[in-house]
Amino acid sequence: MRVPIGTRLRACADLVPTCDTVADVGTDHGYLGICLLREGRCSRVLAADLREKPLASAKANAIRFGVADRMEFIQSDGLHNIKPGGFQVLVLAGMGGDLITRILQDAPWLRSPDYTLILQPQSAANDLRRWLGEIGYRIERERLIRDGGFLYSVMSVIYGQGRALSPGEQYVSPALRREGDPLYADYLARVLRALERTVSGISQSVDPADLSRLGYFRAALDEVRTLSEKEQIQ
Repeated sequence: MRVPIGTRLRACADLVPTCDTVADVGTDHGYLGICLLREGRCSRVLAADLREKPLASAKANAIRFGVADRMEFIQSDGLHNIKPGGFQVLVLAGMGGDLITRILQDAPWLRSPDYTLILQPQSAANDLRRWLGEIGYRIERERLIRDGGFLYSVMSVIYGQGRALSPGEQYVSPALRREGDPLYADYLARVLRALERTVSGISQSVDPADLSRLGYFRAALDEVRTLSEKEQIQ
């Protein structure tokens, strides 16, 4: 029986290194953890969610696929009810970049090379990348997925040797440029159009708060435009 795992979660699963325990925070239906166990990528999964209903659904699915004895179901806001050192890989998928940032901020003990973070933001990916770099996290790999007409990224992140990213790198990370992803050109074009609209809109604003951010978005646009031009030349 095939686990009904979607495109985004499949991309997350593909980046999970072989390990003993994975913490899937925001597990929802539990399919990611079930898939990892059935594929032998890990021996145990901590399936956590804020709400009882998703956890009950995840447990029912784990029983259906015969892996419930290797899953622990935890009701938790982020990592609050998960002990440090109890896993090697953390997956945060299907939530906004601002929520991912908040969960990581609340768990400073994750700032150790002992953990691999698999992050899949639904929004505000640039803000997430900026925060990761400022704190010292390093994006080792970043892949793209097309799902429902949208393009999303999945990042494999380790603490250590990270650096502050430039405005353009916050939208198009060095890891993503290295990856050679077949969706890279499409992603670059979409980011370029979005930044052009943002700069145009803010330039016409009379709100001082908007104008204070104009330099940042112009710098990001210039960097991404340069990358796009190089891509066309190649």
